[in-house]
Amino acid sequence: MKLKEILDKTTAFFKDKKIETPRLDAELLLSHGLKLDRIQLYLRFDQPMKEDELAVLRELVRRRASGEPVAYILGYRDFFKYRFEVNSSVLIPRPETEHIIEEVLSWAKTSENKMGILDLGSGSGCIGLSLLKEFPHARLVSVDMSEQALAVAQRNAQALEVSDRVRFVHADAAQWEVVLSAYKEWTGQDKVDVLVSNPPYIAIEDPQVEENVRKFEPSMALFAEDKGLALLKSWSQLYGSHLNTPGLMLMEMGMGQGAAMREHFQNLKIFNEINVIKDLSGHDRVIRGVTHG
Repeated sequence: MKLKEILDKTTAFFKDKKIETPRLDAELLLSHGLKLDRIQLYLRFDQPMKEDELAVLRELVRRRASGEPVAYILGYRDFFKYRFEVNSSVLIPRPETEHIIEEVLSWAKTSENKMGILDLGSGSGCIGLSLLKEFPHARLVSVDMSEQALAVAQRNAQALEVSDRVRFVHADAAQWEVVLSAYKEWTGQDKVDVLVSNPPYIAIEDPQVEENVRKFEPSMALFAEDKGLALLKSWSQLYGSHLNTPGLMLMEMGMGQGAAMREHFQNLKIFNEINVIKDLSGHDRVIRGVTHG
């Protein structure tokens, strides 16, 4: 059987399985299994497949057909400008989360900024580590309660060559004294210049959550009490008074949480500016609070 036949059959199989992007997924998995760039698939359409290659491809296709996300099968996801290792211990980075990076870039104005960054519930490290790449003089404290997630983030820091500017803290973000002590020790600052977070913000019983997200991605990174607002509210309250002036707080949230989070940020009485940032689909995505000097 030739490569083109395998690609066409896999695409048709994925369509039957109601997979959203059947051709793309087939291309990604075949190029991964054959250790080729995607473009090389088309240059080798007439290449006959060996039995050992077919065995590898069958297993990849089986995993995808079971609903396992492509990113977990490949072992990586591209986010912003960089590639991040991912596995089932961490949430798969989404394009919508890149709004946080863009907002920090807009606020900080210059890459010469020697700011201290705090990333709560950091997962793969995609937010904080991307910021370290963009701000070569910044320092980061990356906090997660999952040792497995921190191990992934540490490997990503090494791959991106920013390990010397990040400190990983194994703690629940609710342990603010532990976190802030580590932040002060690492940055030499009492106050946080930039706080970023993509906390769990999905209501536990939310019927709109895709079945395979529930099945494969870590629930502790997805779900929160109080209709998904519990950690958004508690973390912003715990750390808000420790924000520098000027300072910036950016937290990803769910598409219907903007009004509640704007009111919560107003009630904290620490921000001079409060904005709800919408994603490209027009949904609430990031709550932004700024303190002025």
